[in-house]
Amino acid sequence: MPARGRLCPWAKSHASLALFPYRLQTARGVNDVRMVWGLIPALLLAACVTRDPAVSISNTASSGNWKIERQIDRVTGAPFSSALLFTANASTSALTSTRTASVQLTCLEGQPLVRIAFDFKIGSDNNAILGYRFDDKPGRDNVASRILIGYQVIVIEDRAAVADFVNDMRGAGTLYLRIRSLNAGRTTAEFKLEGSEAAVQAGFAGCPLVQEPAKRKIS
Repeated sequence: MPARGRLCPWAKSHASLALFPYRLQTARGVNDVRMVWGLIPALLLAACVTRDPAVSISNTASSGNWKIERQIDRVTGAPFSSALLFTANASTSALTSTRTASVQLTCLEGQPLVRIAFDFKIGSDNNAILGYRFDDKPGRDNVASRILIGYQVIVIEDRAAVADFVNDMRGAGTLYLRIRSLNAGRTTAEFKLEGSEAAVQAGFAGCPLVQEPAKRKIS
């Protein structure tokens, strides 16, 4: 495979073709010269340059319904710690159809976090409350969390709140979560959790959980 960001040898040898004009037969039968100075080199480059695998989630292993990333961070040389779970069963009071959502278990700067993403706006950080429940276990409401800029992603990053989430998930088959927001109404999503044990181990491999007293969100 050619090196990323470099022109393929075959493309380099043929790039000079772009310097020559070619003729097109027009509707009137007159040969018009059309110069293609920029088009051919661009096409040759596009055919050779490959997308960096670090920004793709195509290289994954399955654990039940979870997708565990197998990419290597080219900066640190360590594997990315990440496990993803998707659902098509997300809803919002602002829309009439079901939508998609995802849960990601991962590390950032050595800290574990749970990232929950939607394809619609879920509210803003100062007026939204996250709650969730696994199976018939007691639910948790007003979970310490924050909504990121763009208003489609909410993260649980308090270490104790992440530990509570993971502990509640153990042995569970279904996650139901709900966000209440003053400016975006209610958002819900339901996830099927098959394969979560391996997902937890992979997602938090670079940032092991430590049990601490959980915080409640302060509005």
